[in-house]
Amino acid sequence: MSHSSQERPTRSIAEWTTFGIASTILGAIAGLVIYAWATEQDRPPVLTLERREQIREAQGQYYVPFTVENTGGETVESVQVVAELRVNGQVEESGDQQIDFLSDGETEEGAFVFRRDPRRGELTVRVASYKLP
Repeated sequence: MSHSSQERPTRSIAEWTTFGIASTILGAIAGLVIYAWATEQDRPPVLTLERREQIREAQGQYYVPFTVENTGGETVESVQVVAELRVNGQVEESGDQQIDFLSDGETEEGAFVFRRDPRRGELTVRVASYKLP
């Protein structure tokens, strides 16, 4: 039985350099993924609601636009936004909207529609609740 010894060619400098760069990039990506995962776990959701645009009137109805943004770390589901229009201390109209989900940094827009002019009373628009997935 003849045993032939085959020598493996040695790696060139270019191959070692390429291997080193690829390993460094792969390690950096893995480190960033682990870092992002670890820091996201510590940040609870923070929902901010803003009314940026003016109330507009069209065909006898009043539209109150709003935006909701999740500035926290976790995704939330079933975000409930409620609006109440009080005139002389009495709730005259109210409404609520459901936003399916908001991930970190995501913004959703919507509008409430009222029959009465919200500028003639006290209008409250707020996030009432959410749940974690």
